[in-house]
Amino acid sequence: MKIRKADKAKDYDQVWSIFSKVIQTGDTYVFDPNTPKEHLDKHWFADYMDTFVAVDEDDTVWGTYIIKPNQIDLGSHIANGSYMVYPDAQGRGVGKLLCEHSIDFARQKGYLAIQFNIVVSTNTGAVNLWKKFGFDIIGTTPNGFRHQTLGLVDTYIMYKSL
Repeated sequence: MKIRKADKAKDYDQVWSIFSKVIQTGDTYVFDPNTPKEHLDKHWFADYMDTFVAVDEDDTVWGTYIIKPNQIDLGSHIANGSYMVYPDAQGRGVGKLLCEHSIDFARQKGYLAIQFNIVVSTNTGAVNLWKKFGFDIIGTTPNGFRHQTLGLVDTYIMYKSL
């Protein structure tokens, strides 16, 4: 498995396949489960984002992430990221590879830290992975997410200095 910069023309459909499957469950991302494919441009391939994919030897995409400034202008020195792994590939280390790569890339790009603004508290796999990589929970938003099966659940703000 290797990580490479996403090629929109080549990878769009495979990234959409991951994105659409991940958001369908309504348990980890704020995106409407019925988000149309054409919205992937603004959510995953916008000009101000760097988009990457994790691919196998056949160039099949198994995971993807974006990294972008967390805020504009005077807040742009802190990165923000989003990560998705194809459901059938979860538990195989793809998320770990994406996280490692994103930390290295953020440093190279000159970011001073990475902040996740909304990590769903019930997404324990992600919370534990981020903690393993040195992210701290620096805040909690009570009832910050409308989980599709559990109702209102807390969200975390997680932060790592680079």
